[in-house]
Amino acid sequence: MKTARIVLALPGLAALAYGIVLFLDYAAPAWPDSFTTLLWIGGGPVVNDAVFAPIAGMVGLLLARVLPRPWRAPVQVGAVLTVVLGFVAFPLLWRSYGVPPKPGLHDGNTWLGLAATLAVVWSAVLVAAIVRIVQVRSRAARKIRARARS
Repeated sequence: MKTARIVLALPGLAALAYGIVLFLDYAAPAWPDSFTTLLWIGGGPVVNDAVFAPIAGMVGLLLARVLPRPWRAPVQVGAVLTVVLGFVAFPLLWRSYGVPPKPGLHDGNTWLGLAATLAVVWSAVLVAAIVRIVQVRSRAARKIRARARS
C-alpha cells in the first residue's frame, strides 16, 4: 500500500514542481506586478479553507439533522452542486468580462444559464428524493405483508 501511494504521489509532485517552474518563469521578469498573481494563487485555497469549507461543513451537518432520511443525500448533493456552479459562474456574474474571452463564452446570458442549470439540479434532487420515499414506503409495506402472512 505504501509503495502504491508513493507511485501515485510522484507524478503529482512532478506536476507541482513543473507548475512552480512555469510560475517562476512568468513571475520573475515582472516581479512587482506579479505579486498580485501570487496572492491570487495562494489566496484562493486560504479563503476556501478558512471560510467556505467550515460553512459547507456546518450546512451539511444542519441538513443531516433537520431533513428526513430520504431527503438528506439528494439535498446535500444539490447543495454541493449549487455551490460549485456558483463558484464557476462567479467571475462572469461579478463582471461581464471577468475572464479572458473565449469564443461563445460571453454570447449567452450567464444569469439565465446558471438559473436553468440550477433548476435542472434541483429537479433531479426532487425526483431522487421522491424515488427514495417510494422505496422506503414499499419496503415498509412488504415488511407489513410479510408479518401478516406469518
